[in-house]
Amino acid sequence: MPNTIERKRRMASAIDENRGEVRMTGAERRKKILNLMKESSTPLSGGALGNAMGVSRQVIVQDIALLRTEGHSILATARGYLLDEPEEIVRLFKVCHDEARTEEELKTIVDLGGYILDVMVNHRVYGKVSAPLNIKNRRDVQAFMDHLKSGKSSPLLNVTSGYHFHRISAESEDILDEIEEALRQKNFLTEFFPYEKEDV
Repeated sequence: MPNTIERKRRMASAIDENRGEVRMTGAERRKKILNLMKESSTPLSGGALGNAMGVSRQVIVQDIALLRTEGHSILATARGYLLDEPEEIVRLFKVCHDEARTEEELKTIVDLGGYILDVMVNHRVYGKVSAPLNIKNRRDVQAFMDHLKSGKSSPLLNVTSGYHFHRISAESEDILDEIEEALRQKNFLTEFFPYEKEDV
């Protein structure tokens, strides 16, 4: 955990970055608020977060409410907001399936308590290619599927004949074990080559 001086430096840096950037969206702002709270060992006041984000304290209050509806445990103390979430464990999974089974795969993971951080592929020509997913629940799965169905993009798995990797986080090894077994039972899981865990 960063000390108080380091925390203030990060907050100041966030303020400077925000002033120099195109105005961020609400989703981007909430992600940044969440990251600041994760990095802080002490509560962050609404005013301090507002200054860092370039918005009013009232906007921060609304953002905190939305973050709570997304499942984040945020405590409101006399000194400010504090993220009350256990440190999660991350495991890399290698899976294979066609595009038609994408929704089934994602729901299998989130229904057991997994948080899908990203997707990665190893392409023979382009090398390692990755993209953030941040899928935590069925609502996130539906939003992701709606985006794919809009035709604006296609899954990375299409460029590697269905083979891809996910980094998945959960509150315990037991949950990750359950996810691994469920993916195996549904024939999603596939074996790593010896070099792959190091490469990805």
